[in-house]
Amino acid sequence: MTLSIRALNRTMLLACTPFVAMLLWLMVTNISIVLPDNLIPEANTQQETAEDHAKSVASGLDQAHQTAAATSASIKKQLKLYNQTNADMKQIVNTATAQANRPLVIYDRIITGRLGSPSGTISSDKLTAQLFYIRADNFQSYALKIKLKSGDAMKMVLGNDKVGGAETTLAAVQRYGAVAGVNAGGFADGGGKRYPLSTTILNGDYVEGFEPTRADLFFVGLNASNKLVGGKFTSKQQLDNLNVKFGASFVPVLLKNGNPTTIPSKWQSSPTRAPRTVIANYKDGQLLILVADGRNEGGSSGATLAEMQILLQRFGAVDGYNLDGGGSSSLIWNGRVINKPSDGQLRKLPTHFLFFK
Repeated sequence: MTLSIRALNRTMLLACTPFVAMLLWLMVTNISIVLPDNLIPEANTQQETAEDHAKSVASGLDQAHQTAAATSASIKKQLKLYNQTNADMKQIVNTATAQANRPLVIYDRIITGRLGSPSGTISSDKLTAQLFYIRADNFQSYALKIKLKSGDAMKMVLGNDKVGGAETTLAAVQRYGAVAGVNAGGFADGGGKRYPLSTTILNGDYVEGFEPTRADLFFVGLNASNKLVGGKFTSKQQLDNLNVKFGASFVPVLLKNGNPTTIPSKWQSSPTRAPRTVIANYKDGQLLILVADGRNEGGSSGATLAEMQILLQRFGAVDGYNLDGGGSSSLIWNGRVINKPSDGQLRKLPTHFLFFK
């Protein structure tokens, strides 16, 4: 048994001797191992690629920034040029408008100069109104020169807003909040009521239908373009064609196209002199309203119709129409009664022309 174990040990020692010898040889020998390049991993390749990409992106952003800056500068330059062009065009338009309006300004200066110096002026985006005191040889009179700038600057109203109703012009002015007002057409009394005379239009509608012109009656009012229209009309279609907003009737026509008309003999002496109210227009569309004082309606004071024609021509009016006068003559300005009513107080009337600022 002992011999067998020894034999086994010798056998194992002999078997391990080569491996032990090889291990000792490796320990005392300097051996270097070289591997092929393709077997060495490129550790920095991806990092370098990322850096190059980052540099490319940064370069692109820088180029984009430069392009954006150049575009912004170009836009600012174009915007500046655009604004300058707009300013230049606006200046050109303003200059052209001023040049175009210059004849109107000169014309207005001329007609205003004929009336004298205004004692009061009301100006707004709706109208410009001026009040003048006119001293004639035989009477005191007043003038309103009015430039209408909007469609609601002037209207006609009925007394107490009903057919047959009557109120003073001052009451109508106060009720509607107007800045000025004058009496309008004639009237006829009946059944304790006061009705507008003949053809009357309110808000584009006939108050009591159309009545063809008879005797010396005429119709006067404003159309949709704020132009004074008036005259004698034998058919409703004639008047409808003028697109009238409002208007009233009385007698007689005083001026057409700047020329005085022939005053019917009846109205030359019935009465000879009296308080008067006249409405007219200028070539540029402005309105002229004249109101003359008189102590009574008996003909001993006041103005004749011929004298009113002279005033209209002197002041440069184109067409002129005689409204109701006598005790009906009323001129309200800024809440005050300007004229001196011949009745000693204002008369209640069925129609009034009102002006708004």
